[in-house]
Amino acid sequence: MGKNKLTKFDDMAHFPHVFQYSFEEIQERGCELKGHWGELFFKNSNPIVLELGCGKGEYTVGLGKLFPGKNFIGIDIKGARMWTGAKESFTTGMTNVAFLRTNIEMLTSFFASGEVSEIWLTFPDPQMKKLNKRLTSTRFIQMYQEVLTESGVVHLKTDSNFMYTYTCEMAKANQFEVLFSTDDLYHSVLADDILSIRTYYEQQWLDRGLNIKYIKFVCGTVRERNKLIEPDIKIELDPYRSFNRSKRSALASTK
Repeated sequence: MGKNKLTKFDDMAHFPHVFQYSFEEIQERGCELKGHWGELFFKNSNPIVLELGCGKGEYTVGLGKLFPGKNFIGIDIKGARMWTGAKESFTTGMTNVAFLRTNIEMLTSFFASGEVSEIWLTFPDPQMKKLNKRLTSTRFIQMYQEVLTESGVVHLKTDSNFMYTYTCEMAKANQFEVLFSTDDLYHSVLADDILSIRTYYEQQWLDRGLNIKYIKFVCGTVRERNKLIEPDIKIELDPYRSFNRSKRSALASTK
């Protein structure tokens, strides 16, 4: 392990707004902040917004700057990657931003029913062949419903046509209210300050000529979770492969 990564891990361990729990800790005593993030950490009752798979935390920090009246929590399992946003928010004295290092599958261990107002998914791996790992599959939507308010919103911003199409069809199949969707964000009427926050990876996709897609929908309530169904549709795969979240190959097709 490189010295730089060790330094980042040390920083993360000492940042007061970064939370890291072992699986054993959660199993034994749970998370003391569950149901009390506003009261115990943020010290207010403002809405809580999550960025899942936050990577470097650009959206978490960017949204925190734009909306001081909301609380933002970036969640990722990769601590060294998350360090960038954690460091910036710490050095600039932001009080409405936090980071949680955990697997997304553990979401309900850290947040209580109705504790979260919005969820952002920014450029997740589309998981074209692994439905159970796809962050807008009904498996994950059920999980989001466990922690979201009744009017809770999910935002997806993606370079992947597969992910975008799948999510649109999933929302349609389950009759979720779609507040906005576009397959070309930066040529739409909604390219405002919020959506114009560009992550490190997003700029790479833009530089390669990929359109950015976006959909915002009301997730529904936990009472509806047993009714969720997967869309019955065949979707064309993206013409490029995803090696991992931090590096994708160039487009396979020529332009």
